[in-house]
Amino acid sequence: MSDQAKGLLITFFGVLFVVPDSLFVRLIEADALTIAFWRLLLAGGLSAVWILVTRGTAPFRAVFRTGRYGLIFMAGVGSSGVMFVVAVSLTSVANVVFIIASLPVFAAIFSRIFLSEPFGLRTLLTIAAVLPGLAIIAYGSGETENASLAGDLLALSVSAFFAAALTAARHARDTSMVPGVAMGYTIAALVILPFAEPLQVPVAQAPLVLGHAAVILTSSVLIAIGPRFITSAEVGLLVLLESVLAPLLAWAVIGENPGLYALIGGSIVIGALAVSNVVLLVRQRRADRMSTLHDQR
Repeated sequence: MSDQAKGLLITFFGVLFVVPDSLFVRLIEADALTIAFWRLLLAGGLSAVWILVTRGTAPFRAVFRTGRYGLIFMAGVGSSGVMFVVAVSLTSVANVVFIIASLPVFAAIFSRIFLSEPFGLRTLLTIAAVLPGLAIIAYGSGETENASLAGDLLALSVSAFFAAALTAARHARDTSMVPGVAMGYTIAALVILPFAEPLQVPVAQAPLVLGHAAVILTSSVLIAIGPRFITSAEVGLLVLLESVLAPLLAWAVIGENPGLYALIGGSIVIGALAVSNVVLLVRQRRADRMSTLHDQR
């Protein structure tokens, strides 16, 4: 199997495992912060233990050596992990995943501000197309059952905070940030502990809590490994699957209708990002072919 095929397969399964994330939040009978506590503590704690057992403390020390970039990364992934659960508890699953799909827009903006990377025409057109889609989703929150503007704003914050974390990781690209995910999750869980009620979760809900942590842990590991073998455009296209499948899963299992506005706005957001990633992928493939032809001469 080629490296590209390996990367596509690993990332694909990573995305599939994250699809039920929001559904678990709906099914677990507990308040949002309690769900977030167990979600982050189990996923972060188990991955931290695995890293310690297999590689010792060196990966964690490497993250801290990146200085403020490692701290920004941990704060971004930890806080976005909490806000995601709260957002799902306040608005519809469709609104959350469609809005979070805008993450590449925030990443492009932060890269322009902090990495001095210029906007190309593709990026500007993508942003211009995504913003109306987000506006339609927000407008529909007043008309759709289970949706709210407060939850939508939190979902937008998830997108922004995680994009900031990814931008920080790019500053320290020579260091694996997987241990940073483990530490960010665990620290965030401890921060919200005083506001959660972890022992109030019914015993009958334990399988759901463990299953929730398992899908998050598995998807985090797979999505961290897969992109090492494929391009960012290919990763972006695969990640969009979650935005499509998560609302459909919630609709099928618990009957949560996304609503017309979410479907229209979400289609605009996902369509714009899909086209953008396809254009980027075609350009990358063309550049690779030109480079190969040049080397052969």
